This record gives sequence, structure tokens and C-alpha cells, in this order.
Amino acid sequence: MPLSEHEQRLFEQIEQSLAEDPKFASAVRASDPRFHARRRLLVAVSVIIAGLALVVYGTVSKTPLLGVAGFVVMLGAAAFAMLSQRKAQSPDLHVVGGTTSRRVRSGRRLSLIDRLEERWRQRPEGHR
Repeated sequence: MPLSEHEQRLFEQIEQSLAEDPKFASAVRASDPRFHARRRLLVAVSVIIAGLALVVYGTVSKTPLLGVAGFVVMLGAAAFAMLSQRKAQSPDLHVVGGTTSRRVRSGRRLSLIDRLEERWRQRPEGHR
């Protein structure tokens, strides 16, 4: 059902006032999982660079244990980066000041619990 002109104008005014409110914008940004995933990705990249430096330093100083430790640090940071990238691509619905809603996208593969919940919701009425 489309909005009337008056409702559209009110909606635009509300949207403008919310966009101009810095406190609201920071609250929305703080609850945005993509913002946190992007920050975790930057941290992971910096740790990967530090691990690479550790590998190079271990090689130059002829300390193989230090080089192996640097490689393990790089591997862990790469796994952390992949997880944060995955979280950035499929964020859950967040409510400012509220709790998260457990929504499942149809394009994503469902977990066992999600499939069972979906079956339970779609069961015939006579079996309740």
C-alpha cells in the first residue's frame, strides 16, 4: 500500500532529522556489524604484516622457531580476517538499543537448527 503525499513528506522529515542527529548516527554505526567486521579486517591485515615481518626477521637472524611463530601468527590472522569478512557479508538485523533478530537468508545454507525450526513452523495444522 503506497503512502500518501502527507505521509511521504512526514517520512522524509523524520529521515532528515535522524540523518542530522550525530548521536543517533553513532549509535547506528556502533550497532552495525559491517562496521565492526571492517575494523576487525584492518586489525587482521596489520597482524598479518607483523607476522610477515616476524618471518623475515626469523629468517635473517637464522632462528627458525621465530620464523615458524611468525607464520603461525600470519595463519591465525588470515583465519580471523576470513571470519570477519564472512560476518560483513551476512549481517543479522540489529535494533538500536535492542537485541538481534535471528533471521536466515534464503541464499545462505541453513544450519540443522534453522532447518528444524523451519520444519516446525511449516508443519500441518492438524498435527499440533
